[in-house]
This record gives sequence, structure tokens and C-alpha cells, in this order.
Amino acid sequence: MEPSLNAPELVVRHFTHKDLPEIRQALIDIHRDAYADAMDDEFNQRFPWFVNHWGGNPDFACVIAFDGEEPVAFAYGAPATAHREWWREHLEQVPDKSLTFSFSELAVRTEWRKTGTAELVSRSLLDGRDEDLVVLLVDLDHPKVQNTYESWGFRKVGDRQPFPDSPVYAVMLAELPLK
Repeated sequence: MEPSLNAPELVVRHFTHKDLPEIRQALIDIHRDAYADAMDDEFNQRFPWFVNHWGGNPDFACVIAFDGEEPVAFAYGAPATAHREWWREHLEQVPDKSLTFSFSELAVRTEWRKTGTAELVSRSLLDGRDEDLVVLLVDLDHPKVQNTYESWGFRKVGDRQPFPDSPVYAVMLAELPLK
């Protein structure tokens, strides 16, 4: 399924762990714009730590969408450790295939919302992955975002608060490739 993009043509570039020094500030800038109305929250202020944490994983995968030279959106994550995936605790019966990609973060600059850009970077990140499944977290205060992921084939399997100061999230799981 091709994303429906209402915006001008964007170029999506793929990055890895070794590219983190080059892309780190772009990720932080996009996140700051995307979450401008919530940057007084200490959890959101720690985003640079999360970039370093995920980007420090040797299997880190990231895509950034560019409008010309301007980075406008990103999505990133990394493969989970096989048979130690934390989402398992939310299921009574786990799938036979369980190699999982942990989709950690997605952010789209405010002016690019509702243009298909989120789907473009998400699918660009996930298409062609070797894992069987993908897991992500969605803030329970954002049911429209959860509905969007459900339309892409994700299903809610539980709730999780990964940090004492983080929101409570819906744990969402999907088979790869996405429908």
C-alpha cells in the first residue's frame, strides 16, 4: 500500500548507527518542533538521551524525510533481542515467529502533519525488514494515533509505563510486512 501524500515530493534517506553524529541534531530539532506544545514536560526534555540510547545500538535503523535539504520527519528503532521481547508479557499465546523490530520513535514537524508523511517514514523504516513482527508504544491520550496504527495492521496487546515519569502507553504489535 502506497502512502497517500498530499505534500510535495519528499526524499526519504536511510541511516544507521554510524550516521548518528551526522543526524542527531536533525532528530532533536524535528522532535522539538513536533512536540513544541509539550516541551515543558521533563520526559520530553530527555529526548536527546533517547536518541543517544537508540542510536548507540549497532543495529539502529533510522529514516528521515527531507523537503529539499530540510528534514521534516523521522522514524527509528532497532531489532529486539530474540526471545527476550518485552511485549511477550502481554500475550497468553505468543506467535511462533517472534523476531521483533522495536519501532521506538516517530516525529513529524507540525506543518507536515496530515500529509501522509508519518505513514511514508514509517513504511520506509519497516519495509523490507527481516523481523517477523514490529512493536511500538502509543500514548493512551492519543486515540487517533492508535487508530492510525490499527489501520496499518497493528493491534493493541496491553498497556505499559516504561518510565516512572512517562505516559502510559498502548503496546501495539503487528506482523511484518505491514498490510
